[in-house]
Amino acid sequence: MRQVTDAFNFYQGNNPRELAAEYGSPLYVYNERIFRQRCKEMIKLSTYPKFGVNYAIKANTNLTLLKIAREEGCTADISSAGEAMAAMAAGFKPSELLFVVNNVSAEELEYAVKLGITVSVDSLSQLDTLGQVNTGGRIALRFNPGIGGGHHEKVITGGDGTKFGIMPEYIPEVKNLLAKYNLKLIGINHHIGSQNWGDLYLEGVGALLDLARQFDDLEFIDLGGGFAIPYQKQSGEKPLDLQAIGSTLDKLLFDFSKSYGKELTFLIEPGRYLTAECGVLLGTVHSTKTCGEARYAGTDLGFSVLKRPTLYDSHHDIEIYRDEKSDTPLDDANKQIINIVGNQCESGDYIAKERQLPPLQKGDVLGVLDAGAYGYAMACQYNHRSRPAEILIQQDNTTKLIRRRDTHEDIIANMQGL
Repeated sequence: MRQVTDAFNFYQGNNPRELAAEYGSPLYVYNERIFRQRCKEMIKLSTYPKFGVNYAIKANTNLTLLKIAREEGCTADISSAGEAMAAMAAGFKPSELLFVVNNVSAEELEYAVKLGITVSVDSLSQLDTLGQVNTGGRIALRFNPGIGGGHHEKVITGGDGTKFGIMPEYIPEVKNLLAKYNLKLIGINHHIGSQNWGDLYLEGVGALLDLARQFDDLEFIDLGGGFAIPYQKQSGEKPLDLQAIGSTLDKLLFDFSKSYGKELTFLIEPGRYLTAECGVLLGTVHSTKTCGEARYAGTDLGFSVLKRPTLYDSHHDIEIYRDEKSDTPLDDANKQIINIVGNQCESGDYIAKERQLPPLQKGDVLGVLDAGAYGYAMACQYNHRSRPAEILIQQDNTTKLIRRRDTHEDIIANMQGL
């Protein structure tokens, strides 16, 4: 039996066990071909002539991926001064950035304004602050049209009970502040939440377009992101029907443009959709044990490496890569209920709960699929664990190190008094 499989041709002939041995475990592996394809799919989502894709770089800020996104024609959605610096380091111009802020300081707003980055604020208070640092300037606003949804309550960013966006009933106050500081409103945006499958997204677009009619002479409308990807491919989950979404979106955009009397720019801001499926996280099983009736496979995949399962109860499919020379072949006919846990000193430190898998053993390398979004971006150094390296499988099938693994010296480098 072949012990190393690649069900989705992700590795393009590379052996994941050899990658983990060469670059270290745990390891983030990205596939350039898949990333470029996802960028192309989003750019082709609508036939509207002034349609663009603002890559929400919070999903994955590796400079190599940012450069590829720009090559594919994306601009960038950023949420901090640090992300602005990363985007510009990757080649994005300030005019290609939309800084969508949430509760930031006047200094951070001023930083963006001085660079010429368009800023979108999401509260009356932040609008007042931006007016003080950018009097007479061009700005954007993030609204909350009242529609929200997502795969977990912590990722719902629209509707009641979220900290994001200006509610429509405050539009009169918005217009007063715009007049007070002589601000020109050039764009509006929203975001309803993450991992949405189409109908709710399009409902949110319709609500935002209705709200946009209350403002004259807009230059752009950012329709948000949150496009879903199939995290349970091994169970037959199907991808998003982009053709159906695009067809409905086209009608909404063309009809709005005609009624508004102006061909303005429409943007979307996908993050997860572009990056999730282009990334796999490799890790190693270091121990196995049974506690009562519960079986555990202990790995180096703690939540400091991938936080999503602990933070959101998120599902990631798992592949097992066993040494072909092993005396114990993978036995799909004898699956067990196994908990895959990490090496952090926390009870909530797990990658997969009660998953039916072949019996695992020490030395197995695991592939956590669809880990390219909000994986490394949320990684930390808890327990003084090193953040992993990141590599890219290039289009010619060769691999390239695109971020080195933390050293122990890196972990204490910023501390004073040594």
